[in-house]
Amino acid sequence: MQAVAQPETTNGRDNLDPGSALYLVATPIGNLEDITLRALRVLKEVDLIACEDTRQTLKLLSHYGIHTRTVSYHEHNEMTKAAELVVDLEGGAKIALVTDAGMPGISDPGFHLIALAIRHHVPVVPIPGASAFLAALVASGLPTDSFRFSGFLPAKSGQRRKLLESIKDSPRTQVFYEAPHRLLETLSDVSDVLGEARHVVVAREVTKIHEEFLRGRAREILEQLKARGDVKGEITLLIAKGEEGATPSASETVSVAQRVREIMAEEKVDEKAALKKVAKERGIGKSKAYREWQRGK
Repeated sequence: MQAVAQPETTNGRDNLDPGSALYLVATPIGNLEDITLRALRVLKEVDLIACEDTRQTLKLLSHYGIHTRTVSYHEHNEMTKAAELVVDLEGGAKIALVTDAGMPGISDPGFHLIALAIRHHVPVVPIPGASAFLAALVASGLPTDSFRFSGFLPAKSGQRRKLLESIKDSPRTQVFYEAPHRLLETLSDVSDVLGEARHVVVAREVTKIHEEFLRGRAREILEQLKARGDVKGEITLLIAKGEEGATPSASETVSVAQRVREIMAEEKVDEKAALKKVAKERGIGKSKAYREWQRGK
């Protein structure tokens, strides 16, 4: 009689891969219910959980009655800790890697350990789950057929404007993380560089109690948030793809020299201050702005 294949079981320690393995376990980005049954099982059955912040992870583990031993693994110790964990893995340990929220390695610690484990031929097993940028993208209302996730935007305005300049004509939706205290400045840069009419979405506190999606044109969203005062919470910023024939921003329709004169007259500032502002607006160096100013005199 021919044997009938049995379906794989969905519980029990035997489901973990035989031998050592590094499990990349996605954790909730806000709502504690956003974790998979597989993730909970793995967290219970591994020998050790490497955490970005053990205090944060313990909240999740306590909620689900999981008592697995934890150890810190974060951006400040990952170079040394990764080597220690790989020694444990080579000794037969099963280790889960988690971050404070979402998928390990996505704008969070993890890459160094993952790369080292692969180099030492240790199996690396992804346990998928919640991801802030994907949740924000699918609910944004912007096209999802082609998109680019680029992590956190540069903190310095000049570098940020240079990056924004590079995506001005992008044919895909752009997705970024942003710190709440920089959001207004970033939206101002988006408005200046990409145009006030560029469609954006600010996804705030996704999956949490105060979840919010602000959808509209860059200048409209900027003014709306300015009226509120302080912006708080986890932020994902999505920028619509460039449109053919889009109206350029006001600062781009004139030469550097003309723009410098406009700023000097409107804001009653000297040439140096005006040049600095124009360079910031256009995401170019001060020396380049100065050369164009001299040519246009």
